Amino acid sequence: MTTLTHLDAKGQAHMVDVSAKAVTARTATASASITMQASTLQMIIEDRHAKGDVLATARIAGIQAAKRTPDLIPLCHPLMLSKVSVEFEPDTALPGIRVLVTCKLAGQTGVEMEALTGASVAALTLYDMCKAVDKTMLIGDIRVLTKQGGKSGDWVFDAAETVSAEVVFEPSVDEIRTRPHERLQVRFFAELREQLKQDELAVDPAELKAAGFTVTVGGLSDWLRQTQPELDAVLDRAGLMVAVNHKMADNQVPVKAGDEVAFFPPVTGG
Repeated sequence: MTTLTHLDAKGQAHMVDVSAKAVTARTATASASITMQASTLQMIIEDRHAKGDVLATARIAGIQAAKRTPDLIPLCHPLMLSKVSVEFEPDTALPGIRVLVTCKLAGQTGVEMEALTGASVAALTLYDMCKAVDKTMLIGDIRVLTKQGGKSGDWVFDAAETVSAEVVFEPSVDEIRTRPHERLQVRFFAELREQLKQDELAVDPAELKAAGFTVTVGGLSDWLRQTQPELDAVLDRAGLMVAVNHKMADNQVPVKAGDEVAFFPPVTGG
């Protein structure tokens, strides 16, 4: 297993000593992408933005960022870059713009971080220039594409070597229960609350489905009876009324995470 060179024998972060390394020509190219509305891309291509030349501004920002990398990334070495190029590739299929940054030098350490920083800041500058007309923009695909030179030799990005983006880590039941946005709230009103000595509880809809119940008002009621016997008499009460998100509901109404399901006794009186 490859060791982490930025950690010393005690596991503490430190700056790697590169003084014994040979001075060699080193190059790295990194990419980033920013997706946007098609109309925003067209505006940039046609140079119609009120702020001026969007790509020229982002290019300068990317060059400046690459040169200032050690000011932003704590353990990076200050480097005398011999070249920083920033290129933009408009892509109507995204729609958006792909950013390519290449950094070069003759030195004792690589320039991958400089290329990555340049690509990131160039993409951020595109966002800043266009945010007034398009707040849907999304920055991503930030990665090293190629590197040359150094002890480890040349390297080219191969998508086949990457971990599938579809790998999903399933949370445990305890983890799910700590996430309010993944639960629905069950509330009890009037004498129901007094009878049960509680006014609300949180339920994960996934637990209903896993137990074979429908994710509906009726399925929720049946699941509550099974898992909390003290609710059986309350939920079987004649004339019991139910509301989902403050609207009256019957047993067929579906429920989902984030909903509020309220049980209350029948309203009497003239």
